[in-house]
Amino acid sequence: MEQDFYRIKRLPPYVFAEVNAMKAKERAAGADIIDFGMGNPDLVPPQHVIDKLTETLKNPKVHRYSTSRGIPGLRRALSAYYARRFMVDIDPESESIVTLGSKEGLANLAQAITAPGDVILVPNPSYPIHHFGFIIAGATIRHLPVGTGQDFIEELTNAVKHSIPKPTALVINFPSNPTAQVVDLDFYREIVAFARKYEIYILSDLAYAEIYFDGTPPPSILQVPGAKDVAIEFTSLSKTYSMAGWRMGFAVGNRELIAALTRVKSYVDYGAFTPIQVAATAALNGPQDYIDYARGVYKSRRDVLVRGLADGGWDIPSPAATMFAWGRIPEIWRDIGSMEFTKQLLKHAHVAVSPGEGFGEYGEGFVRIALVENEQRIRQATRNIKKFMADSPQIIARLTKGTAP
Repeated sequence: MEQDFYRIKRLPPYVFAEVNAMKAKERAAGADIIDFGMGNPDLVPPQHVIDKLTETLKNPKVHRYSTSRGIPGLRRALSAYYARRFMVDIDPESESIVTLGSKEGLANLAQAITAPGDVILVPNPSYPIHHFGFIIAGATIRHLPVGTGQDFIEELTNAVKHSIPKPTALVINFPSNPTAQVVDLDFYREIVAFARKYEIYILSDLAYAEIYFDGTPPPSILQVPGAKDVAIEFTSLSKTYSMAGWRMGFAVGNRELIAALTRVKSYVDYGAFTPIQVAATAALNGPQDYIDYARGVYKSRRDVLVRGLADGGWDIPSPAATMFAWGRIPEIWRDIGSMEFTKQLLKHAHVAVSPGEGFGEYGEGFVRIALVENEQRIRQATRNIKKFMADSPQIIARLTKGTAP
């Protein structure tokens, strides 16, 4: 029986699935793929966190259902983190909730606050859940172009002026995935003032708060006075402590939004496994030297990547934050497009990256490179790419003639 399911019809084919299928095919043929595609940390979490998980697992009482909003000790640890890192007071009872990663939190909040036809403002390019979470919930998405040369406040003003009905919420993500763009507290002040004026909620994704390289810690939007009137912020342990597979994230801020998310989550999950929450508490409350270690690893990898690509004739900006580099594809490939460039790079250089179009239409012409391979592998990748760049005229000629293997 064939059915046209409403929400499925609104989801285009997942761009990254095609790249993943190609990776699997090449690996099956024996190729050694250097994989910069997914932001999947390869570092091991802090040992004291692993030890706490192991210890807690031995307690026979922890294997039952947990609590959907998170154990109290973890919410208190999150509040303490916000106090020492951002000097922001968070009430662990009414202004915080534990999520199964920030991705789940954003998706469930979209279900909680969105009615079909609501207008949601989303940067483009952006992490897919930022817009598809709301598309699944039935919203209409208005994209705001972001990047070099774009005036975000001007784009935001025009979007509100020309949207009917008035937008319900604005999604922001800085440091940004995929572009690695960073903003300062003055930017957040403008955004908060704008949102309060037009009565629009702000959903801030701060997953990369601790992965920065220029010495200036990224701020939280909640540092702006009055931000809690309109803003909720999502954070995660995935990148900060290399705990991506543990699926541990949080939301803090506006009480009405926290309550809405809590209500929906109470129907759809029983919370993360209690030992993981206990170990997450140890991560937030324990020694924080691991963060400096991880930051140093990503910075060193960034420098090796950027230098190696430049040596091969491909200049990309050095990111100030995140675990990603966002670069325009080489000029010779720009008429071909980011998806075909990604495919040919995988086929001929055995290097996997993410095509920019997977993050939205304004991502076309770019690729995202994740810093998730060690420096030796990065150097090998840049050598492979250098040869690929030299061979590009011949590869493109064969593609144009339709004779590429």
